[in-house]
Amino acid sequence: MDTVQPTLILTSEQIRQKIRRIAFQIYENNFDETALLIAGISGEGYRLAEALAHELQTIAPFTVHLIRLDVDKTQVSQPTVHSTIDFTDKVIIVVDDVLYTGRTLAFSLQPFLQVPIRKLQVAVLIDRNHPRYPVAADYKGYELSTTISEHVEVILSDEQKRGVYLR
Repeated sequence: MDTVQPTLILTSEQIRQKIRRIAFQIYENNFDETALLIAGISGEGYRLAEALAHELQTIAPFTVHLIRLDVDKTQVSQPTVHSTIDFTDKVIIVVDDVLYTGRTLAFSLQPFLQVPIRKLQVAVLIDRNHPRYPVAADYKGYELSTTISEHVEVILSDEQKRGVYLR
């Protein structure tokens, strides 16, 4: 049984600061837009997207729409994104908690490449620097070089345990 305690990388307050900084960067790079679509990858990626959307709504004059992306990594292609929001000619920011190899994000970008959009950007809380797919984050909360055997866990949905941990 593994009794090694996880190492705390970011506290709840540090995560809040990173989210606020990312929101300001998104606003700075999209200040002339009238609306943004924030697409969070289900799980902690969606929780991060919710927090970013909330922060953007407090600092930016544009409309912020939020959707959840359900990604099936076992499928070669991803289904069309079903949304009541028309994202044609819009800026889309795909959000996930951790960028590791880029595989999940590559799958997540696929549905948006089927329609004409203005810009497609990526935001992550943690970038682990192990690219295998040609996906890079436009917005990063924290860069962390890890070994392949290490695991980064982001907890946003549990206020008592909220943080980023290295296992």
